[in-house]
Amino acid sequence: MKVRLQHVAHTRSGDKGNTSNISVFAYEPEFYGLIKEQLTADAFKAFYRKAIQGKVERYEVDNIHALNFVAHGALGGGVSRSLCLDNYGKALSAAILGFELEVPDHLTEKLHGKPLL
Repeated sequence: MKVRLQHVAHTRSGDKGNTSNISVFAYEPEFYGLIKEQLTADAFKAFYRKAIQGKVERYEVDNIHALNFVAHGALGGGVSRSLCLDNYGKALSAAILGFELEVPDHLTEKLHGKPLL
């Protein structure tokens, strides 16, 4: 079953200059492997189309079932230089919750919320 990331994880973010830092935390340990496998740095960058101009680095934090993404060139030159308010780190972290993951049927009962895909 395909579901949005919002049903298996939550996010936190920060931004500094033209770099956004977004962490994705699995709601359940069983979801972490799925997220880790499917939400690669390339998939993360592709999801935003051309909003992220630089490199995306992904760091795995296995002991807390989290991935941390550092997106360079993601804020239109920096929060104080950009006229695009939607590029702040918080908006980018909320947007990634729309990323679609394939979740096996045996885990659907653990999903948060009602997936409508």
